[in-house]
Order: sequence, then C-alpha cells, then structure tokens
Amino acid sequence: MGQQSREAAALPGRSGMTEEIERKKEYLKQYGDAVRQMARSELVINEIRMNKMHPGLVLDGSPRGSAQSDLSAYAVKLEEETEKYLKARYQRIRLCTEIRDRIEALEDEGEKDILTYRYIKLMRWGGSGSISEKMKISVREVHRLHGRALEHLKI
Repeated sequence: MGQQSREAAALPGRSGMTEEIERKKEYLKQYGDAVRQMARSELVINEIRMNKMHPGLVLDGSPRGSAQSDLSAYAVKLEEETEKYLKARYQRIRLCTEIRDRIEALEDEGEKDILTYRYIKLMRWGGSGSISEKMKISVREVHRLHGRALEHLKI
C-alpha cells in the first residue's frame, strides 16, 4: 500500500477529499486538452478556408467536375465543416474561460499563480523554467501550495 493510500485509509473522510482533489485536477487538465484541440481545429479551419479560395487545388482524391452544381455542393460542404469546427472551438473557448475564472476566484495570489502556471501555462514543478524557479520557492513548497489551492478551488 502506498504512502498516500495508507494516509487516506488512516484518516476518516480523507479518501473522499482525495477523490475531490483528483476530480479538480482532471477538471483543470481540460484546459491544456482544449488548447491542443483548438490548435488542431484551427489547422482544419484554415485548410477549409484555403480550399474555398482555391477549390481546384484540393488534393483529397475527390473527383472534380466543372459544373456549377458541383462547385455549389462543394461550397455547402465546406461551409458545414467550417461551422462544425467553429462550434467546437467556441465550446472549448468557453471551457478555458470558465477554468481561468475559477482560478481567479481564489483569494490567495500564490494559489492562483500555482494553478495558472501548472494548468494554463503547463509548466513543470521543478527544474529550469519551472514553477519553483518562477516563484522562487522549493518544489516541496510548490506541491504544498498546489494542494492547498486545489482544496480552495470551487468547481
């Protein structure tokens, strides 16, 4: 049994708190996932826009005709795809905004910094360019502040 497992088992109610902390971590990690998904969506949207500007240059293996109806159907399909990606992007932006707002709602500035550096800036705990270096505190203190910030975070 690991150290944390023994501690959780020894303290009544501790495992529920640990589950809550893990749920909060997963919630905050969605920010990085959303940013990566938005970057991929942006690539697709730019590709679709390029295809709209130069439909004859599309190299997707689809047959191309010169009839106006073919181009109209193609334009409608491109518009549908663009709309789909833009809606998904908007939802991800809303999620990121919500996460930033919840972090900013914390009272302690150090706690805000820790969560921002870890989950928004995706910084490491220690080493060069890390949270501990940025805040000029030990990695152990970073972890302690991180735990306290997660306890105070409201989701």
